Amino acid sequence: MDIKYFPDRQSTEQLLLANEPVLVLVSFDGKDVIVGDIDRYLEHHILLAEAGHDSRDTDKYFRLVADGEGADWTFVCPPDYKGIDDKQRRIECFYKDGLSVCADALRAIGIEGEIQISERYKRHFDFMNDQTSGK
Repeated sequence: MDIKYFPDRQSTEQLLLANEPVLVLVSFDGKDVIVGDIDRYLEHHILLAEAGHDSRDTDKYFRLVADGEGADWTFVCPPDYKGIDDKQRRIECFYKDGLSVCADALRAIGIEGEIQISERYKRHFDFMNDQTSGK
């Protein structure tokens, strides 16, 4: 796992020690992790550009806002995730993969808390529940 810190490792780790939030991007394969000061970079696409990537490539990463207690996951499943056409299966796979990969990445940067998905991103779960119940 290759972890890059912005603006630098020391100041980013100090933020985590002070329980301040940071932006975290984790590649879908879990090999690349980008961590940055949320007050400096504001949004994941800005941090991605700072790391030398195309700012439009946010759909190639799991996106989190984390602090010393855990992380909030910006749960947005790309329509082409792993080439899975069936929306329900795609979202289920994205969720399962994300929990595993993100938990590993968070542990690697020293965060052991829970991964939460905020209400505004739970519409994917509503879709899955509707499909399961036949609505």
